[in-house]
Amino acid sequence: MSKANVTLMPVLNPHAAAIDIGSRKHLVCVGPNPDTDVREFDTFTDDLNALADWFIERSVTTVALESTGVYWVPAFEILSARGIKAIVIDSRQTHRAGRPKTDRLDCQWARRLHACGLLQAAFRPDDSICELRGYMRLAGTLIRDLGRCIQHMQKALELMNVKLTEVVDDITGKTGFSILRAILKGERDPQKLARFRNPRCKASEATIAKALHGNWRAEHLFALRQAVDTWDFFQKQLRACERQIEVFLQGMPKKQPDKVLPQRSRPRKLRHNAPHFDARGLLAPILGVDLTAIEGIDDSSALVITSEIGLHVNTFPTEKHFGSWLALAPKAKGSGKRRRDRITPGAQRIAQVLRMAGTSLHNSQTALGAFLRRLKGRIGAPKAITATAYKLARLIWRMLKHGTDYVIQGMAEYEAKFRERNLKALQRKAKHFGYQLVPHPTS
Repeated sequence: MSKANVTLMPVLNPHAAAIDIGSRKHLVCVGPNPDTDVREFDTFTDDLNALADWFIERSVTTVALESTGVYWVPAFEILSARGIKAIVIDSRQTHRAGRPKTDRLDCQWARRLHACGLLQAAFRPDDSICELRGYMRLAGTLIRDLGRCIQHMQKALELMNVKLTEVVDDITGKTGFSILRAILKGERDPQKLARFRNPRCKASEATIAKALHGNWRAEHLFALRQAVDTWDFFQKQLRACERQIEVFLQGMPKKQPDKVLPQRSRPRKLRHNAPHFDARGLLAPILGVDLTAIEGIDDSSALVITSEIGLHVNTFPTEKHFGSWLALAPKAKGSGKRRRDRITPGAQRIAQVLRMAGTSLHNSQTALGAFLRRLKGRIGAPKAITATAYKLARLIWRMLKHGTDYVIQGMAEYEAKFRERNLKALQRKAKHFGYQLVPHPTS
């Protein structure tokens, strides 16, 4: 957009300001005059309060902040507490190709766009949901740390040529951890170690004993002990984080306090990273619906979804807007242009959860499972998983928007409806070309 065109744009909000966020300095612009309307503030709390005072003195009512790392959060919270409407924007909205780029010019350009109403605020849930989101993201970090501990254990075992990971599916399971802790206590006899085998383990006791012959070097044993101790510590931290999440959910207002959840037809297998409290029983009264009724959505997924979008989806006018925000919906095709149906790159936590849920439906004997398998054979697994995740997102939007419970559709019913749609499409095509479809007598 040229400078002349921007100058001619009507100013919708003359009391707008913009901040170019930094880790040490914030460049602030409150007006068109670069000499008097641009100032620099440090990022200390006292300086942010002085920034808010300057905004109030200059009659600023709304401020645009670029989402630079996490440096915008303190400024956003202080300005919001002082009654100034702060919005977070994507830096791509203020990108200017071929123009000089400095912090001073960036804040002036952002302020001009904001005054003309050309900046769109990024989604941010309520403060209470932000607190829950902070707990959930911390829990996610701890889970990733636990994954790194498993890698360190596996590395130490491989260096000692102890092939426990090759004969046991999960070294953090009952069999694996019993053997690891016995090794750290000083046991080296493979036969005695193999006796810790759980009866449900697929590998035989003889196979496990054969895999436990190793070169017990001191440095590798020390690394293994460090990894196991770190695992125990992170497990303790994760349990404390889960207790904090449980207490927070118990204090949240409930849409349907007396909502009764039906018993699951088949108990779901408890995963290692599943919360150690009844997340389903706490979330359903808060949301008014049971998200875990959807195939592929477990308690952990429902917690992540709630912590990222909140208790309602009123911010998104339609389910397509919601899917687009999650970067799951295909791009709209421009007129006169040939483009591939690619999604916008994104790293939304909800989108990652929904993709994992879609992947787990491969063997599901339901409509969603049949939908995934049909698309896999036609467009390949990656696109089919994304399309299934988009379908799950639309189901979640409808449940939260209208407060309706999810009804599982069977695979046979889905296949019958799919066959009926295809038959109607063939009949329309045949009629268009002057033909009539007649069923075969032997069919």
